[in-house]
Amino acid sequence: MSPPTQVAGRYVIERRLGAGGMSTVFRANDTVLERPVAVKLLAEHLADDEAFVARFRREALSAARLQHPNIVQVFDSGQDPESGRHYIVMEYVDGPSCADLLRERRELDVDQTVRAIRDACHGLDYAHRAGVIHRDVKPGNLLQAAETWITKLADFGIAKAAEQTRITQVGSILGTAAYLSPEQARGDEAGPASDIYSLGVCAYQFLTGRLPHEYASLTELALKQQQDPVTPIREYRPEVPPALDQAVRLSLDPDPGHRYASALDMADALEAGLHDESTDVTRQLTQEETYEATRALDDTAATRAMAATRVVPAGEAATPARPPAAPQERRAPREDARRASRRRWGTFLALLAVLAAIAVVVVALSSTSGGGGGVDAPNSNDLEQQIQQLRDFIQEQTR
Repeated sequence: MSPPTQVAGRYVIERRLGAGGMSTVFRANDTVLERPVAVKLLAEHLADDEAFVARFRREALSAARLQHPNIVQVFDSGQDPESGRHYIVMEYVDGPSCADLLRERRELDVDQTVRAIRDACHGLDYAHRAGVIHRDVKPGNLLQAAETWITKLADFGIAKAAEQTRITQVGSILGTAAYLSPEQARGDEAGPASDIYSLGVCAYQFLTGRLPHEYASLTELALKQQQDPVTPIREYRPEVPPALDQAVRLSLDPDPGHRYASALDMADALEAGLHDESTDVTRQLTQEETYEATRALDDTAATRAMAATRVVPAGEAATPARPPAAPQERRAPREDARRASRRRWGTFLALLAVLAAIAVVVVALSSTSGGGGGVDAPNSNDLEQQIQQLRDFIQEQTR
């Protein structure tokens, strides 16, 4: 069915601006206030989903209360009596989306990237303080005004209403899944940190022309988000200041508690990073990141178990290898939030330690019992003693 030529008796449709799986956006003229507007018409098949329509109406009302220079204003919403189509009327932004810019150039200028993300951060911070989470931050929802180049966030009204529908439609989510935070991909409730992650993906893509994680399926993306470190931006674009590179990647931590506490903190960090400077927040997050990495290396059970299971030649006293001294304990600001994560890895690392120890014993036995080596094979009492030491070590590390 063709779209209506007029909506709600006052919005005259002029031309189509874009379309997606759930809606189509048109440029229209508000004949009452005599101004251009953008009218989003929901797809016809969604009109039969009463739960979706109810969610959509609630979220449209929430979005309409947001009035900020970096947020596309929602003016009106409802159901057109003639066509039956549900609609949202929004501020018309005469300029391209960041997705349009990426299609044209592949990368954005460093200055332009920082300005766009900074503006989006200010809009998100305002929305978050009002209790509204966007949930769908992506280049297509970052609109730039042609004359001022101010960036405005669009689609607050439809984001949450569409969440359940989008997740059940794998084909429609695959293209934008890269902008979803790991916690959203797991099905957890989105929060301010989720929007910060999504905006970080945008910043990374604007600067490098690629996503932080390339993927062919949602499963592959989820695994990479959790396991693969993000490649530094400077490896693709050396002219990016190191502090800006670090500031962007701090927003991409898989743990929400390790990202910026607010979008405003992220905006300040990017502004400082543009001049290769750090803020107190970025220094703190970087220090915590380094601290955790050092702890992980020092506490790797597999490495320490290898040292503890040195095969002792016959006749030599079996002395347990002394584990390296632990660094002086320092309570990181978010240490409590990390404890659960470290405990989950404890058992896994212990299993790796067992496998490593067994491999060492097998290699030692094969190398010393083959003849001609001049070293006697360890006797069974030595091996039993070392295995018991290994068990004691694993129990200690996984308490």
